[in-house]
Amino acid sequence: MHKVVLITGAAHRIGRETAKVFAEDGWNVIIHFNSSLKAAAELAAEFNAKRSGSACIIQADLDIDADVERLVSESKEVYGRIDALINNASSFYSTPLPDISYEDWDKLIGSNLKGPLFITKGLTPMLEEAKGSVINITDINIDKGLPGFSIYSAAKGGLKAITKVLAKELAPNIRVNAVAPGAILEPPGKSWSEEELAKIVSKIPLNRIGDESDIANTVKFIVDSKYITGQTINVDGGRSLA
Repeated sequence: MHKVVLITGAAHRIGRETAKVFAEDGWNVIIHFNSSLKAAAELAAEFNAKRSGSACIIQADLDIDADVERLVSESKEVYGRIDALINNASSFYSTPLPDISYEDWDKLIGSNLKGPLFITKGLTPMLEEAKGSVINITDINIDKGLPGFSIYSAAKGGLKAITKVLAKELAPNIRVNAVAPGAILEPPGKSWSEEELAKIVSKIPLNRIGDESDIANTVKFIVDSKYITGQTINVDGGRSLA
């Protein structure tokens, strides 16, 4: 029987590449999306063309509690098992202190922290049965302090913290780890100028930005590694050494 992975935010960017890595290894993939129906459906069709029934899509807004519960319920029903959960979905935008609102709090905490925690809670019985793995996608910048991003940093910092807590709480049958990307992609809606890119690269020992496959391959490696838990792996070309 094929193993099953649920990847949140899998229609684009890192989530999409991660889904491809698992699909290529013979896993069945549950592709979660919020608003990117077309991209999610195309990705599932691509996987199903290679192996029928190997992928499905589920829509859910992780800011909405009822949607999170439905995502958990539908994910359980699709293949009858869950071997890995990749909490990748994320909202990212600036919230300078004078401008923050309760709405910003709800949006950034919802997808980056609250959603992942409650999805993990809901899928724990199946993950335990499978002796499975949870991977949370965090951010190297939370350890440095990112001006103007207090709520986002709080959410990702909380996700890193609960990675350690759940690694202890869910052991020995479920391994919980995190992957912290460095400079991988431009933020949504932004294009780096040549000057901005050069400045970023100058701070990276490996002298280049990464790409989606660097994160996706690390996620897959950790899922396959049976003696790693409670760790946050920085995939940043050495940027966090500075």
